[in-house]
Amino acid sequence: MLTMPEPSQREDAIAQIRALIAAGSYVPGDRLPPERELIDHLGMSRTTLRKALEALEREGTIWRHVGKGTFVAGHGGNGSSGSFTKLSRQLTPVRMIQARLCIEPALAREAAINASAEAIIRMKLARDRAASAPTWADYETHDDLFHRSIAVAADNILLVALFDQLNQVQRAVASGNVVRKSERPPEEHTSFAEHDRIAAAIESRDPTAAQEAMRRHISSVSARLFNEI
Repeated sequence: MLTMPEPSQREDAIAQIRALIAAGSYVPGDRLPPERELIDHLGMSRTTLRKALEALEREGTIWRHVGKGTFVAGHGGNGSSGSFTKLSRQLTPVRMIQARLCIEPALAREAAINASAEAIIRMKLARDRAASAPTWADYETHDDLFHRSIAVAADNILLVALFDQLNQVQRAVASGNVVRKSERPPEEHTSFAEHDRIAAAIESRDPTAAQEAMRRHISSVSARLFNEI
């Protein structure tokens, strides 16, 4: 007998699918991988996946056709993806990083203060999946989820919504400016250790260390990808 996924599982699944769409540079009309591949790739049950897809279809992010598959819709659930695309075209990578530096270190600080035990477990799981990702697309999906898990751990729904909007724009900016030279992140990829330090500071309930670790991480990403900041 199938059991209904818990709300937290469903929300996590929705976030994972959104991150997959963003990291994979899907555009309206593109077909997503079949359910079996999504289950294996995202590590979730079929029930949880289907409930997440139903929610995304209701909000207009995807549409499904029996016998043909699941497709990215022409607009997001709030009808704002067009405005995000327009905004991303007006932003330089350095401006994008400056926005992240204003917001994400503060989120890490709040997460160190407010994170529940469950939120910390989910953050560490996303960190570990990013570190073991077999491709850059997989890494970017789980990197998104790691950063989002920190926003969720801050325990403020408005901050999560703000992060989601910021992340949509930053992925659009990065997709046109980042060129990968390998199939997957190398074992010495600096973000792995940086993620470890962020997670450790949050788990240790050290808001100052968490804020500084996130600031250093974002600055490091900027220097590596864009030679800025």
